[in-house]
Amino acid sequence: MMSPARRRISLGDIRHEALTETPSTNTECLARARAGDPGLLWVTAVRQTGGRGRRGRPWVSEPGNLYSSLLLIDPAPMERIGSLPLAIAVAVHQAIRQVLPPGAEPLEVKWPNDILIGRKKTCGILVEGEQLSDGRYALVIGIGINVSVMPENPMYPVTCLREQGSSASPEELFAHLFASMAEVLDVWNAGRGIKEITARWREVACGVGEKITVNLPDRSISGHFAGIDDNGLLMLDTGAGRMMQIAAGDVFFG
Repeated sequence: MMSPARRRISLGDIRHEALTETPSTNTECLARARAGDPGLLWVTAVRQTGGRGRRGRPWVSEPGNLYSSLLLIDPAPMERIGSLPLAIAVAVHQAIRQVLPPGAEPLEVKWPNDILIGRKKTCGILVEGEQLSDGRYALVIGIGINVSVMPENPMYPVTCLREQGSSASPEELFAHLFASMAEVLDVWNAGRGIKEITARWREVACGVGEKITVNLPDRSISGHFAGIDDNGLLMLDTGAGRMMQIAAGDVFFG
């Protein structure tokens, strides 16, 4: 029986504003939040002039790709926010799968939310949060997907949907993302649906059982990727029966 406190997320609850150009869709969403926006707002742009990735890395944003951000206000209690990146990855994977032809290379998720096609990165996801002056908490999910342009990335091999045989436009891909994100966030249910989200994530996971190196802020650790636990933490088998749980880090295979 559904709790009466639960508020379902439907497509009709979510708004979308399409911009031609902006410094960053994430920055635009945060500005809207500070101005009192209630959230559940997508902002997309044809081009970004100041896009950024994780840890402040610049993100090249030429026309031809999908640049989008979703603003959420008070999406979940802070102790349950940690599972959101897994839900995001599931939604993005679901959207990209809709536009890939049957002969494309395998579409997988590398922990926690890198989307790979044939082990090559095709999507950048940046989640940013801010406590607002009125007490609300704003969380922005920035999603950039390589549709027809492949920005150089010295850290990972990259690909784009066009290279994989997809003829989808950024607008068509966004229509799928709009729908899949609404469905997945509804399942995630402010973190209460983590069991279903982790089950979906495991179905599309990349490299379970393989040797990996995880770069942490202060060191690198190698071992075998043993999957994720029920809270979405990476489980690293470092040998001799030792299992390490990792909450955040950059993963490299081999």
